[in-house]
Amino acid sequence: MPAERAGYTVTMFLVDLSPSMGASRTLELPDGPKGETRSVELTKLEWSLQFVKMKIQDMIFNGRKTDQCGVMILAPRREAFTNPLETNNIVNDKNGGYEHVSEYIPIGQPNATTLARLDELRASETAGDPIDALIVGIETQDIYLEKKRTWTRKTVLVTDGESPMEVDEWEAIVKKMEGLNVSLTVVGVDFDDEELAYQEEDKLEIKRVNESFYGRLISALPEGFGLIGSLEHALLTLNYPHVRETKSALLSTTLRLGDVEVRESEAIEMNVRLGKCTSSARAASWKKIFKKEGSEDDIHHVDEEKAIFKEVKRRTEYIIDRSTEEGEEDEGKGKGQDLSMDVDEEKSVMEEEKRPEKVEKEQLVKGFKYGSTYVPCPDGQFERLNTKKGMEICGFFGKKNLNRSYPMGEISYVYASPTSVPDQLAFSSIVQAMFDKGVLAIARMVRSDGADPKMGILLPIVWEKVDVLLWVQMPFADDVRHYTFPSLTTLVSRSGEKITKHPYIPTEEQLEAMDNFVDAMDLTEAGKDETGAPEAWFDTRLSFNPAIHRTKQAQFHSAVVSDITTHPLPPPHPELTKYFDPPKRVLKTAKHALEECKAAFKVKEVPKRAPRARKDGHVHAQDQDEDMILLDQKGPARKRPDVASPPKSQAANTSLSRAGKKKETVDDSETESESDEELLLESRQKPSAPGLPTPTASAEPEPDPQRAPGRIIGNTYPLKDFRQNLKQGDVVTKAVEDLGVVVREIVGRPFASRREDEMVECLKGLRETCLIEDEIDAWNRILRGLKADCMGKDGNKDFWTTLQKMGRQMSLISSTEARRVGTISDISESTAETFMEE
Repeated sequence: MPAERAGYTVTMFLVDLSPSMGASRTLELPDGPKGETRSVELTKLEWSLQFVKMKIQDMIFNGRKTDQCGVMILAPRREAFTNPLETNNIVNDKNGGYEHVSEYIPIGQPNATTLARLDELRASETAGDPIDALIVGIETQDIYLEKKRTWTRKTVLVTDGESPMEVDEWEAIVKKMEGLNVSLTVVGVDFDDEELAYQEEDKLEIKRVNESFYGRLISALPEGFGLIGSLEHALLTLNYPHVRETKSALLSTTLRLGDVEVRESEAIEMNVRLGKCTSSARAASWKKIFKKEGSEDDIHHVDEEKAIFKEVKRRTEYIIDRSTEEGEEDEGKGKGQDLSMDVDEEKSVMEEEKRPEKVEKEQLVKGFKYGSTYVPCPDGQFERLNTKKGMEICGFFGKKNLNRSYPMGEISYVYASPTSVPDQLAFSSIVQAMFDKGVLAIARMVRSDGADPKMGILLPIVWEKVDVLLWVQMPFADDVRHYTFPSLTTLVSRSGEKITKHPYIPTEEQLEAMDNFVDAMDLTEAGKDETGAPEAWFDTRLSFNPAIHRTKQAQFHSAVVSDITTHPLPPPHPELTKYFDPPKRVLKTAKHALEECKAAFKVKEVPKRAPRARKDGHVHAQDQDEDMILLDQKGPARKRPDVASPPKSQAANTSLSRAGKKKETVDDSETESESDEELLLESRQKPSAPGLPTPTASAEPEPDPQRAPGRIIGNTYPLKDFRQNLKQGDVVTKAVEDLGVVVREIVGRPFASRREDEMVECLKGLRETCLIEDEIDAWNRILRGLKADCMGKDGNKDFWTTLQKMGRQMSLISSTEARRVGTISDISESTAETFMEE
């Protein structure tokens, strides 16, 4: 179905005020807050006017000047007009006849006054002919749209069908409506409705005949120009959360491929049209109003057109607060103060000087924040880029490489120019080529000359009769923020070893239980179509935003009813809440899988504890896992040591250092014999032995926040820390071990490619130091562990490929290399050469 043209529509409402419309009826209301049943009594006319007012409210809500309406009434009361005539229409003025039909509200853009005038309508004592009202409404509409032939014409008749009608020439009316393209909607009070399974009991014979006639009249109109239904069904339809599809105005622009200025012969330039594909919808904004001041007597004497309530509008004033200026108090001292001034006068003068000073907007200069300062911009904006209107294709990339988190904003269609055949052929060729190759285009768009450029992508769409591109904006490189998070499946000990069993790592049983639970909650085949075949339960096209539609329903209902207490807001439409709860059949199927998950993960309900006052103030309670901190978290903050005391880092380094530079190799058996707490977790450190006194005690700089407790090498500047510790001479072994662990940690983390060059430099410096300082075994052990990490399942294989390209210089240290510097190695030269090639 094509999208309806937004606006450019005139709707004529024909409201029947016959005596039968004054009959009372009882409507059931939703249950009260305590479950009590509620109902309200109102006339047929009041019930019918709810439909008319809701239709008019929709026009007011859209706010289009081209969405207009008028109201015709049948059998009006004399007091509805200033003159005593019950007939007031243009057909009667020209030709006579058509009695008891009056133009109550002329055609125009509706407003709040339109709704107020509808509330004044009451049932009359005389009856009117709905056919006469239909003819008058069509003629009035035609005269108003004499110079607007392209506008849409609608007519809505609201009646109970109990008034007599003359239907002799109804075929001529159908031809007239068909010639003017007028659509007719008949809304009947208590009409039979097959969808609602309603049929009125004890129906009058005249109503039965009229209802049958309305059916023949609607069926005689062209398809899509006639509709008949009951009032109850019409009100339910209005509450349905509709998403209106409208046509957007197309923007003419130019699509360029290549440099059309420098290499014109190798570039392509074509005219295209840009239109909206999607548009974000937001809930209607609320306005604050206040009651007009004055007594009730004064209010009754004011003009009727003046509103009692007024909107609260924002007012902006600019002031300078001089009380926060630095040095103000010091400047006031010692500058010729009047010594005869008493304390009160001096205080009043100081308060006067600190009082905010009001300035005009013209005296201000616009500024932009840059860091902690503001950069003034007298012209209001900085010099803009000299951009040219159009879209420029900058390159192509594979569709599979698109990051789905990058697209931002609304999507637009890009069409070829409908008036240029060469442009259509060129545009279609580009779209077809992109579609066949499976690529997307990176495009730079400027909506007008001198406007800010936007980067985005073009996605090819090939339909049966048209080829289009979808445009969506993408962020610039500076707008993308990368956040790194610890791995959920991999834990590394402080010595660099990967942990496979830990309370924070799920077991195979837990993984299987969770997989079964996820599969049981699958909604792709939880629904059923009209034939009973399984289909997806959730459909994005039928999922509506409750904030938008419920707010609209509340606003419309409050404007329709006279008292919100006696006429409370009805519950939301079922279509708005049908996706709030999952289907019961799926919940029943997934119950067994859920119980398995509870048993596998040992889920227990945590009882709520009543809060109680603490005697020790705001002291954090010790967590049961406080002594089980993962290694990839930051260590506890350490205070800066006093100048008089020796630095704690030197004391720790002294206690962790060995008696000599050489250290015996720790075999795997010793490592495995250690407890999990020593490998994975941070225990409370015992006070280390005091270090040797230093000749001159100096303050230690702030420790690196990414340096784990017990290490002398941090993760922020590892190579710098390594070289500083080598200058001490007695912590070589500790520095080598810590740098090896740091490199393995950084290489195994996400986004390690950003520090690839830095890690290569660290390994170069580490290998050179190990060769000179007789730490050959430590280097060979670190390199083997690094290779195992990189070549593992979730390892950084790209980093190991980089080391392989460097060749022999980054391999194991062989006995030949060790002999040159006077040390020993158990690695042969052939083993070292093949190690990097494997």
